[in-house]
Amino acid sequence: MATDQAEHPDAYESLTAHVRRMTNVGNAAGVLNWDQQVMMPEGGTPARSQQTAALSALHHELLTDDELADYLETLDGKDLDGDRAAVVREVRREHERATRVDGDLVEEISETTSNALPTWEQAKAEDDWDEFAPTLERIVELKREYATQIDPDRDPYEVLFEEYEPYLGIDTAERILERLREELVPLIDDIEASDADLADPFEGTYPEADQEELVRAALDTLGYDWDRGRLDTAAHPFSMGTQFDARVTTRFKPDDPLDALGSTIHEFGHATYTLGLPQDEYGTPLGQSRDLSVHESQSRLWENHVGRSRPFWDLFGPTVNDHLGTDVSPRDLYEAANQIYPDNRIRVEADELTYHLHIILRFEIERDLVRGDLEVDEIPQVWNDKMDEYLGVRPDTDAEGCLQDIHWTHGNFGYFPTYSLGSVLAAQLFAAAEDDLGNLDEDIRNGEFDDLHDWLTEHVHRHGCRYTTDDLIEEATGEALTADYFVDYARGKFGDLYGL
Repeated sequence: MATDQAEHPDAYESLTAHVRRMTNVGNAAGVLNWDQQVMMPEGGTPARSQQTAALSALHHELLTDDELADYLETLDGKDLDGDRAAVVREVRREHERATRVDGDLVEEISETTSNALPTWEQAKAEDDWDEFAPTLERIVELKREYATQIDPDRDPYEVLFEEYEPYLGIDTAERILERLREELVPLIDDIEASDADLADPFEGTYPEADQEELVRAALDTLGYDWDRGRLDTAAHPFSMGTQFDARVTTRFKPDDPLDALGSTIHEFGHATYTLGLPQDEYGTPLGQSRDLSVHESQSRLWENHVGRSRPFWDLFGPTVNDHLGTDVSPRDLYEAANQIYPDNRIRVEADELTYHLHIILRFEIERDLVRGDLEVDEIPQVWNDKMDEYLGVRPDTDAEGCLQDIHWTHGNFGYFPTYSLGSVLAAQLFAAAEDDLGNLDEDIRNGEFDDLHDWLTEHVHRHGCRYTTDDLIEEATGEALTADYFVDYARGKFGDLYGL
């Protein structure tokens, strides 16, 4: 009987064994998702949709199982040590959310979002919002119902946001985004008014094979563990995996080799976090990443504070020239990597500053959409109006406007704010690392990344979900999350670049 097992003195061991099995089901689904985005034949979608739906349903069954409930009840109120208390806290939070949601709904969401991927890809290719709109309407309906089942008395968008950032709170996200809007809009205006003419040294096209060799060299330079990873291409770059297998993807634009380089370093940041999780805690919350805000802080730290820094281009500039057949100075590469393009319409191609206005736009639209204050057929017009208001530019097509992102196809409402939260946290973590290690410019210039990697592992990676997000930030930096470090970093860096 489940109750008899739960009353066994080894309830904690029984709970972790159950959680490990559940985690493995989820990780198996992750590999299938990677395969679908990277190398599955186009005709494989009908079967893959059923496979991922079945695994999603099994994961939900394990998470809502009566035995798991009994283990949690037995451990409730027990005097557990810090690590065990953290495991129980995280499992209980997920279990309580999941038990409120019907398994049939979970399976329908999984199958609907899996089938949505090729529909979105075709709609984007044909610049046809109307083709994708009915699918999105259904996804929104399902996710609203999902949020309502979890907590019918709360804002559904807030409930969905907590899927990706469970502890900082929607109020924190709104406060950070508002601060960024207040600070970045005038800074970008000053940059546009500046007489500075930053270098744009790349002309013509660059073969994909040469670009792939270049980004592989970058991964080598930064210390990517090829024994536990691989590089592939995908329509939308991403990283996935575990501490034993953390894969990265990128994409190549013939006329912009820095795009692939930046994307690859970004995904390296995600992967190095995943690979830094404790191996002996695999399958439990102590061996899992904290949340998307923290995950994004790692990718943004490596992409921006390392990969877009002047010392990095002093180090890596000769490698760029060797692989691309160019003769560009480190200074010109640094300027090219940090150009501000307010007229850019594509989020994943956005520069370091205007990127956050792209995030704010999406955050406002998806929040209103989930709350029922915006209809799906209104999205293209609202999207274009907000682009005009925030960046002074309107998309020419829906493919470069509201069809450009994959996130809503997956039903990932509440995901977008974590990008900006992660950027803010990246600046705070990098400043804390420099407080402990000293100025990191020479280390970066000399290709010595071990100290920074070890610091991040010690203060972030090795903890898994031991701490809540706010406690982890306090432990790592000595203070609560603040946008101050990002604002100071942005003003200093771009002020120097543009002579402000």
